Amino acid sequence: MLKYILRRLAMMIPVLLGVIIIIFALTYFMPACPAARQLGDAGTTETIHQLREEWGLNDPFFVQLGRFVLSIVQLDFGDSLHTGRPVWTEISARFPNTIQLATMGVILGLLIGIPLGIVSATKQYSIFDSGATFLGLLGASIPNFWLGMMLILLFASPGLNWLPASGFDNWNQMILPVITIGTGSAAVIMRMTRSSMLENIRQDYVRTARAKGQSERIVIYRHALKNALIPVVTVAGLQFGFLLGGAVLTETIYTIPGLGRYMVDSINRMDHTVILGGVLLIALVFSFVNLAVDLLYAFIDPRIKSQYR
Repeated sequence: MLKYILRRLAMMIPVLLGVIIIIFALTYFMPACPAARQLGDAGTTETIHQLREEWGLNDPFFVQLGRFVLSIVQLDFGDSLHTGRPVWTEISARFPNTIQLATMGVILGLLIGIPLGIVSATKQYSIFDSGATFLGLLGASIPNFWLGMMLILLFASPGLNWLPASGFDNWNQMILPVITIGTGSAAVIMRMTRSSMLENIRQDYVRTARAKGQSERIVIYRHALKNALIPVVTVAGLQFGFLLGGAVLTETIYTIPGLGRYMVDSINRMDHTVILGGVLLIALVFSFVNLAVDLLYAFIDPRIKSQYR
């Protein structure tokens, strides 16, 4: 198992290096000039050129890329071009909110999607199956920004005013954003759970368990569900990565001081160092989530654990 973990950690290095090169190239070849954006109307050709020299933007592509990679190896994300503060300080103040929002969204998706998927599969073609399938399609079809605005109009309007429409400091401020971001994940997880359960409850080992006289509850939850969880765990891990990058709209609607909203503001300000640091951090977290999902397979299926040995 340790050898497998070390091998997967080593595989992250070329992945992260590829992310660095692609994102750096995209920011390098942008037609807009960060120095001109920073100086605004007061900037002249001389002052813009001077600021570009100060930031090292006049150096060749590979020189800038090598300097950035070297700073990343030294765990230095550089300084923000807009505020002059260290990028890590700016990101670390906001990234916990994004992580918390994405984690709670995935947990909500699992709590809703897995039970609905089980009921839908065990009662196939019934009214429960039709209702769960309809809810799954509805959740997958509704855009997050529209759902967020409708929830604000419904629960945060002056008429009801049950829940706050902004902030992310206490539990009542988290309810609407988590529902907004977790609905789509619940729909995806529900559909995957239903598909995987339908495949497993038709297997020979399930019929054998029923022939031995075991209760339907034990057959479903101890035998079928355990084997059906592997693709569900995979989808949950992918949804976590998707929510990390897709939390921008939710954070904007509810004015949550998260990384997604900060990244959008940095793109508008052409703050290249923040963009590079934020994307690299998201890629790093997503890589570790994929590693955790792969390791979780071993605890779900003993056959996979034996392969690790």
